[in-house]
Amino acid sequence: SEESLLQVLLEIQQNSHFCVLNSRYIQHLFTFSELSPPPLSRLNRSYPVSSPNEYSLFFSNCAPETRVSMDVITEIYNLDRDGSKDYLSAGQTQLPSLYTVFSVLYLFFLAYWVYVCYTNRRCVHRIHLLMSGLLLFKALNLICAAEDKHYVKVTGTPHGWDVLFYIFQFIRVVLLFTVIVLIGTGWSFLKPFLQEREKKVLMIVIPLQVLANIASVVIGETGPFIKDWATWNQVFLLVDIICCCAIIFPIVWSIRSLRETSKTDGKAARNLAKLTLFRQFYIVVIGYLYFTRIVVFALRTIAAYKYQWVSSAAEETASLAFYLIIFYMFRPVEKNEYFILEEEDEEAAELALRDEDFEL
Repeated sequence: SEESLLQVLLEIQQNSHFCVLNSRYIQHLFTFSELSPPPLSRLNRSYPVSSPNEYSLFFSNCAPETRVSMDVITEIYNLDRDGSKDYLSAGQTQLPSLYTVFSVLYLFFLAYWVYVCYTNRRCVHRIHLLMSGLLLFKALNLICAAEDKHYVKVTGTPHGWDVLFYIFQFIRVVLLFTVIVLIGTGWSFLKPFLQEREKKVLMIVIPLQVLANIASVVIGETGPFIKDWATWNQVFLLVDIICCCAIIFPIVWSIRSLRETSKTDGKAARNLAKLTLFRQFYIVVIGYLYFTRIVVFALRTIAAYKYQWVSSAAEETASLAFYLIIFYMFRPVEKNEYFILEEEDEEAAELALRDEDFEL
């Protein structure tokens, strides 16, 4: 089990020559001495699990400087009440339905967004087209995730859906970070171009996301049995933190730029609206990153093995809420309340800009 694995790793750290097979924390299945005689040395055996838990299967070689080759076929499953096999763990068997529900929600979201863009097509900017693409690939990513988990649940293998899942996940994540950076800079709806420092942020974030997705594939498709698996986990965590920090800078730059502009251009009400919008955007992005990186991780850590799906549900719910808020804030409308204000608001806005500190 996971608890026993931690104890075994602790024993190995305390004694580098320790043989895992001698640990009292493992459940011993078989050794090579139980194989049939050569030349066809084989073993076919079933092991019922008497104590429900989350288990990991390992092969351990305690003979120093020896190499072992073998062909192994393992079939690990739970039995449903009707006797059918469920190859997903107890905590993940709800994931196909969960991902299907969210994929349908995103498809409806995309359809409504296209309708809004068409209705207000005179106010549609290039950023709105990128946002449409983000919704499309988010829905495709969830559809592939649902199919991946469904086929694993029924047959034990993903039948190629995992490849599509990783492809759409990569495109979706790159689009998400790109959209956040571009909105943070005010690209297309406030200004038609990017400054050099803003281009550099994109040039940093996109290659790092390529590396992060490579690490994600290695982590998801392998396990602690491969060399440097822990290193790949650390690489993914480090790169993700760097990207999360990098996408905040354009928002801060925009807020400071608007703050400086408000002192000279005489459009206090308009600048106050923009400052309010970008500060709200900053808070929403920080909240989203905090929840999906820290709270979701905490849920994965503390939840019992039967409730692993809860962290996935929380993450998808937070993501959907984030998308809804951001898409509402920056929707294409002919009279955006953030940018169209009455003249009598000028004096009140000047006082607000003087009294309220928008620095972050």
